[in-house]
Amino acid sequence: MLTNDFKVEELSWEQASFDYSTSVVKECRQISYDATIIGQPRALRALAMGLSIKQNGYNVFVSGDSGSGRLTTVRRIAQQFRGDVSILRDIVYTYNFIEPDSPNVLLFKAGEGLRFTDGMDHFSQLLDSDKNQAMAYLSTMETQFPESDCRLFFSHVRSDIQRQALQSEKYKVKLLVNHAGSTERPFVVETHPSFTNLFGSVDKEYKFAHLALHAGSLLRSSGGFLIINAEQIIDEKGLWIALKRYLYAVEDSKNPIGELLSPPVRPALAAMPLKVVLIGSEDVYDTLSEKDEQFLSLFKISAQFDYSMVANSENISKTIALLDHYTLENHLLPLTDDALAQMLRYSAWFAEMRNELTTQFSQLCDILVEADYWARLENKNCIDKSMILKANEERTYFSGITEERINKEILDGEMVISLKGDRIGVVNGLAVMDRGSSSFGTPTVISATVAPGNEGIVNIEHEAGLSGEIHDKGLLILQGYLRKHYARNFPLSIYAGIAFEQNYSEIDGDSASSSELYALLSAIGELPIRQDVAVTGSVNQMGMVQPVGGINEKIEGFYTTCRATGLTGHQAVIIPYQNTKNLILPYEVLDDIKAKRFHIYPVKTIDEGMQILTNRPAGKRNEKGNFPPDSLNRLIEERLKKMYLAGQSKT
Repeated sequence: MLTNDFKVEELSWEQASFDYSTSVVKECRQISYDATIIGQPRALRALAMGLSIKQNGYNVFVSGDSGSGRLTTVRRIAQQFRGDVSILRDIVYTYNFIEPDSPNVLLFKAGEGLRFTDGMDHFSQLLDSDKNQAMAYLSTMETQFPESDCRLFFSHVRSDIQRQALQSEKYKVKLLVNHAGSTERPFVVETHPSFTNLFGSVDKEYKFAHLALHAGSLLRSSGGFLIINAEQIIDEKGLWIALKRYLYAVEDSKNPIGELLSPPVRPALAAMPLKVVLIGSEDVYDTLSEKDEQFLSLFKISAQFDYSMVANSENISKTIALLDHYTLENHLLPLTDDALAQMLRYSAWFAEMRNELTTQFSQLCDILVEADYWARLENKNCIDKSMILKANEERTYFSGITEERINKEILDGEMVISLKGDRIGVVNGLAVMDRGSSSFGTPTVISATVAPGNEGIVNIEHEAGLSGEIHDKGLLILQGYLRKHYARNFPLSIYAGIAFEQNYSEIDGDSASSSELYALLSAIGELPIRQDVAVTGSVNQMGMVQPVGGINEKIEGFYTTCRATGLTGHQAVIIPYQNTKNLILPYEVLDDIKAKRFHIYPVKTIDEGMQILTNRPAGKRNEKGNFPPDSLNRLIEERLKKMYLAGQSKT
């Protein structure tokens, strides 16, 4: 009698369970921490360097997930460098006597720009009433503002007055940036980047271009920091190219011409130091790095925000401090220790790792707001564990229409899926469906058919245009596994079709590759597969099962389907062994695991999974390289040989 060569123990309730104790919360709650910036040591160091270096090109790209405190952190680090106001300059635009559509720019120390502007306004008024008095006043201005640029402007004014009829308004100037009384370098967050908002605008009703100018955020932030959303600036046609030209021009004193604001007005550039910080996703950073050869020369610093952090005592304490502070600041009901323990558990669930916590704190704060709502509705005077669970339950209920419909279709027979008995070439895989901010797992039927031939494995999803590149790669790996594991002494000669039944949307990723391989091996060896077991995991050519994402949603999704159709005590999920550290399951799932009504099997290899699915031993090769008689591997290998011989006889 054969014995199982690959023994797999199901997870016990203790192994499947995960919680934070209130004792940990009590201990960490007593530690006082500034919880403004948590768990981003690399990003902090990169930002500190990037915002302090004055050389050209040291602008900063801050990447990471939304809600991880990127803007708050940038603001906090920039605050350390905002005290040096000596570099600030008032920015004044004047009439260009040579090219009227390209106003000239003058820079003044903070406060001097306003004095210059008031002086030229007074000069213009005097010019309308008493030319001699006006020219005398202009001489006084020349002694008050002896800078070379100002002397040149005054010279042009005198020449113009001597040359033509007086146009007093022409000699007025426009103060676009006024730093009189500024105590800090500017910190400007451009929430809606556009050509007008970044570069400024021109009023059409003004006769003289320089008086029609309005400053954009680039001018308003000169000498300081400008924060821009990377996705938004790229979405605006031509805006990214215009910003690059501006930054290069600021760094190049030989290129004084600014952006075209409103044809044909093109004011001179105010070449002031400016630190631009782009905030965007990892995908945008990668796209710009790969496709724009100028990007890395302008944004030399990458401050990468991680989506999770190690769950050590410091980060736990800081997370607790942040949640307590948010509760107090937003006038929410106070949090109990068991509520905070549940929030830490939710934080780990969001990070998909037991020994980590999420850095997307906005997600945690949203839960607190909703828990506060339910607590007040029940006339509670605090937010306890039950209210955190209530908030999550209601979220699931609000977004659960699609999941409920799928389970109803299974019950009604509209979606053909078996949750009992055995079938050849059919496996219940697990998928995750996203809807907005919510996601849920659902079973999906994967089937395989085989026949002699040389076509190899046909990906039906690919043939229908519904398969992504990663999924295509996963199917090619299956052929590699068959060659490595079975076709040692004969060529692989097979025609197989693999499909996701009743699926009409695109499939990508490799998390179903083990399920597809199980279905394929079942079809080749004519081995019945248990239908009360669902499977997830990717696989490599060596037959090693690899971890996947969304493991908690997948297990919960199959459990929900099993509960809807009736728990039998035999239903189970096969998961990659490495995913056990990601398990943070709902309490009802854990209760049924404890009661032996639901099971989880962690596997390391395809052989281990096949033993569970077929209830028969996989079999190992002996010293002669043969599998034991009646082992499933022996049956599969013999069938592959028969397919090869059948193909040979046809030729």
